Amino acid sequence: MIMRREIGEKGQVVIPKDIREMLKLKRGERVVFEVRGNEVVLRQEQDPIEFLENFLNTPKIKRGKKSIKKMILEQYEEGLH
Repeated sequence: MIMRREIGEKGQVVIPKDIREMLKLKRGERVVFEVRGNEVVLRQEQDPIEFLENFLNTPKIKRGKKSIKKMILEQYEEGLH
């Protein structure tokens, strides 16, 4: 689906009703804008608790002596410091 919209004077763009309905977006919900090269992807913000539960319940995949999950957690912790 391709739809065109004009950017308003404050840099705002209205998400067309058809797209809001397809994605089940409701007023007040939070969305995430992700830049991929020269494109912007719009998606619903995932509930942080749901994300963490899904992440922690993923099967362990071993890579050498460290699991991928452990490596990602270590990278995340390093980013906090």
